[in-house]
Amino acid sequence: MQHPNELESIRTEAELAANALVEAAELRPGQIVVIGCSTSEVIGQRIGTSGTLDVANALYEGLQVLQSRYQLQLAFQCCEHLNRALVIERSLCETMRLEEVSAIPVPRAGGSMPTIAYRNMSEPCVVEHLSAHAGMDIGETLIGMHLRHVAVPLRTSVRTIGAARVTMATSRPKLIGGERAIYRLQQNGDSDTLGDCT
Repeated sequence: MQHPNELESIRTEAELAANALVEAAELRPGQIVVIGCSTSEVIGQRIGTSGTLDVANALYEGLQVLQSRYQLQLAFQCCEHLNRALVIERSLCETMRLEEVSAIPVPRAGGSMPTIAYRNMSEPCVVEHLSAHAGMDIGETLIGMHLRHVAVPLRTSVRTIGAARVTMATSRPKLIGGERAIYRLQQNGDSDTLGDCT
């Protein structure tokens, strides 16, 4: 059981990290953020050894600013025992036409953070895959499999929550084409003088 002051500090750090992510990634309402988290690492223990629901709840409260202030969609990544599946709101599942899987995360199979998310979402469900616009990895849980191509690492002033290292990423559209391709409209229109594409 963590001391109330420690839990409040974790909640505050999570909210600061959330604000930093939105600012650095320039996220827009409706976009998806994937959260990976080891509560063991947050309290200074090795990942997967000392999960705590109290810490997960404090983190969840701090991260709620992503929904309440910025109107973002959250996806909480489960641990390897559930193949890193994701807890999301059913409305997001239906909007994205994702395939639901039958699993309910618990601390020993899923992890503390997804367990708290599942208990607190209005209508949670679990899916295997999605492509998030950005992500926050608390404790090096590896969230890259759920980020859109192309992932872009972010450097913010928030580098830790508790004892856990925090890694953040955004994503950008792929640059496709070759030497003829342009990626920004010029002020006076397209300067392409190479003729028709065949």
